[in-house]
Amino acid sequence: MKRRWTQPRHYRTGGRRTPPELRRLVLRLIAENSSWGYRRIHGELAGLGYQIAASTVWSIPMRVGSDPAPRRDGPTWRQFLRDQARGILATDFFRVDTLMPQRLYVLFVVEHATRRIHLLGVTANPGGGWVTQQARSSLMDLGDRATQFTF
Repeated sequence: MKRRWTQPRHYRTGGRRTPPELRRLVLRLIAENSSWGYRRIHGELAGLGYQIAASTVWSIPMRVGSDPAPRRDGPTWRQFLRDQARGILATDFFRVDTLMPQRLYVLFVVEHATRRIHLLGVTANPGGGWVTQQARSSLMDLGDRATQFTF
């Protein structure tokens, strides 16, 4: 047992070596198509008949100090989410257990952009008709602002 854990291990690092011409082709595709990520490059190579793993396509530019998925032009993730939040309303129920043995369901809507919460209604028996009526009433309360929400 002692020999097993004290002997140096000889791990095999990876499979076959990637041919140099294939490495050059990957680097050329990266240089000529700056908006492509490694998955797109892998797909293009597969379409050309090359059998290469996506992880290999990712590791080739990393070895030469390049990023396999460069930063695309456009907004950051935070900016994207903030812009999308202006058009999103989220709705859900939560339940309230009262001191009396009764369970009430509260229907509410959250405006993502302002984080404003609108209480739509409270009921002990939320049915489809009741929820539909509350949604209609909520749209009427929003008035002209209802058109700015897409989701």
